[in-house]
Parts: sequence; structure tokens; C-alpha cells
Amino acid sequence: MRLQTLAEARWILAILAVVALVILFFSAWLFLLVAILIAYTFYFFRDPERSVPDDPNAIVAAADGTITDIIEIDEGELLKTKTRRVGIFLSIFDVHTNRAPIEGKITFRQHREGLCVDARKPECSEKNEAMVWAFENPRATIVVRQLTGAIARRIVAWLAVGDEVRKGERFGMIRFGSRTEVYLPLSATIAVKVGEHVAGGSTIIARLPES
Repeated sequence: MRLQTLAEARWILAILAVVALVILFFSAWLFLLVAILIAYTFYFFRDPERSVPDDPNAIVAAADGTITDIIEIDEGELLKTKTRRVGIFLSIFDVHTNRAPIEGKITFRQHREGLCVDARKPECSEKNEAMVWAFENPRATIVVRQLTGAIARRIVAWLAVGDEVRKGERFGMIRFGSRTEVYLPLSATIAVKVGEHVAGGSTIIARLPES
């Protein structure tokens, strides 16, 4: 287990441990249920190492999950231009650590208050609480938007504006089911399709044109 990721579960685990100790004296079945919840919490906050592709043109997935949509859309919050958005839905069974899609510098990070609409619904992109990031290098600027969901209620940021990042490096996480969007330049060639399951920091979702 990676300690920085597991630390995000410290209060959840502490509460469950206390509850488990109390009900141990009253019901073995309830104790078993809480023990299962504790085991699931450890499972949810797992954070495996990933093999990051060396291809300098490769853009990797910013999250584990299922590709739900690939559309052309105006990114009006930061880039203010038409982009190709790749939406990734993270179920409660996916790893929830977010990873940098390219190598470069974090040039933007901003939290946006909002709702907690089901992350599978299209309107969640505009309505839900979000953290918007920009990763920039001489080749491209890639925007990543972390979105809460009906269950996910906390976005965690581990890095800040000005930090240099490696491709595939962890920059934050979302707790319990959510959505991550990656906004790509139209010149990038998409390498995934809707319905495909991707691994953050490892799966190539697009490639930039040869420099």
C-alpha cells in the first residue's frame, strides 16, 4: 500500500475500527459486515505502480476507468478553444489515483464548487464540483478535470501550480466513484474507443503528431 494514498482513508478506517470493536460484543454477523467494509476500504485505496510508456508523443490516461465519451467540445474555462474531450468514468471498483497525462509543468489548478450529480450523466461536467488542472510542455497543454459523483464527495490535490511532473506521476485522487476528463488538442490522434477500460498512467489514449 502507498502511504500517501492510504492516509486519505485514515478517518474512515479509524471509525470502522471503533465500530467493529463495539459490535464485536453484540453480533458476530455485524462484526463480519464491518470487517468486509474495512477490507473494501483497503482495496479502494490501493495505488499500484504502473509502467509508463516511453513514447514522447504518447498521452496517457489520467485515471483508471471506462471511456464513456469522446467528443469535440469548446474548452472555455482555460484553453478557450475547441478540443477533443475523453471522458473516463471511475466506478467504486477502480483505482482512484489521478496521473499526469504528459510530462511537463502544472500551470493551472483551480477548484470549482458544484453539485454531486451521478458522474455517468452528461450534465455532471458542467454542474459537479471539480478540480481543473493544466499540464504544459513545449508540445502541448493538456487540461484535466476531476469531477465528483453521486458517491464521490472529496477531490484531493497532491501537487501545486509550478510543480514539474513526469508522465504518469500521481497528482491527486477522487474518493469513491467519479469522472475524470482529459481535453486534448485536435491534432492528437485518439488511440482508445468508447467502452474501453483504461489504466491511469499506463494506457495510451492519444498521440501527438510527430514534432
